[in-house]
Amino acid sequence: MDFLILFLLYVILVLLSILFCVFSGRKHSFPSRVVAWGTQVLLCLVPARVLKPLHQLFHTRSCLFVVLNFVLEVLVYGEYSWEVFSYCRELEFHILILLLPYLLLLVNLGFFLLCSKTNPGTITKSNQALFLHVYAYDGVMFKKDTECPTCSVRKPARSKHCGVCNGCVHRFDHHCIWVNNCIGAFNMRYFLLYLLSLLAMAIAIAIITTTFLIQVVVLSNMMLGHYLDDRGQEHPVDVVFLIQHLFLTFPRIVFMLGFVVIIALILGSYFCFTLYLILTNQTSNEWFKAARCKCTCAQHCSRHSGYKNVYSRGALSNIMEIVRPLASTGKKRR
Repeated sequence: MDFLILFLLYVILVLLSILFCVFSGRKHSFPSRVVAWGTQVLLCLVPARVLKPLHQLFHTRSCLFVVLNFVLEVLVYGEYSWEVFSYCRELEFHILILLLPYLLLLVNLGFFLLCSKTNPGTITKSNQALFLHVYAYDGVMFKKDTECPTCSVRKPARSKHCGVCNGCVHRFDHHCIWVNNCIGAFNMRYFLLYLLSLLAMAIAIAIITTTFLIQVVVLSNMMLGHYLDDRGQEHPVDVVFLIQHLFLTFPRIVFMLGFVVIIALILGSYFCFTLYLILTNQTSNEWFKAARCKCTCAQHCSRHSGYKNVYSRGALSNIMEIVRPLASTGKKRR
């Protein structure tokens, strides 16, 4: 039951954070209207004394979500090691395949540490001159000679003040509660690899677990059998009965499989969205603001009143900008 509660809480938090990240800046899209409507419903149903702690939870730097993520990983890998690994060894699965999730876990831990401990590009009065000329000001989303009212520093193009970390960040993307750090120019590459390794972990465990359950069904010749319903009538084994039988026989394994499949779908969607932003040289912050900005260029844009991204220079160059972040250059990046 505790695992079920943690699972539901984790899924709800991940869905809320991803939906907020993806659709909060798109006021006229159908998903954004659904999210806005759902938010209004929650505001009406949830008492104010509950909303205030939740608001503080998402807007205060805390290790709570890091601990929650760690606990769920321990539960998943505990179940995988206790039952799936043992059963698969009895069925003579190759040991290297069974050890793959542990290798991915170590890789994921390494990228997590790099992502959470690396300075994302915090701008201070002492180093602001290093970032002022990295990117050109587009005059629409980022205007020249703008000062952050909180930090009292000149804001370089593509920077943003993070209210959670209480500082301006160079090429700010978003604040990630799961790594307890901002995602900026200098740790974006680690964040992408962290997402990829986390996705690979979920996929690897899902594939191994699914293969094990299929092996159990095949070896038992279960699909060739029959069962009696509540009325005493005989029916051939179908998929629904098979899933019910497996859930009753291996409840923790089937539940874990459902969990990692859902997480894999969520992570896969978010990874594709992040990869799209990288290939087009956008940040989440800029993608949000684009729907509210109007293009002021002399030429007519394809979206007429839409914002024109002036920072993209082709997919390969955009990827290299993530691999080797721009900073302290003598010339502007137009």
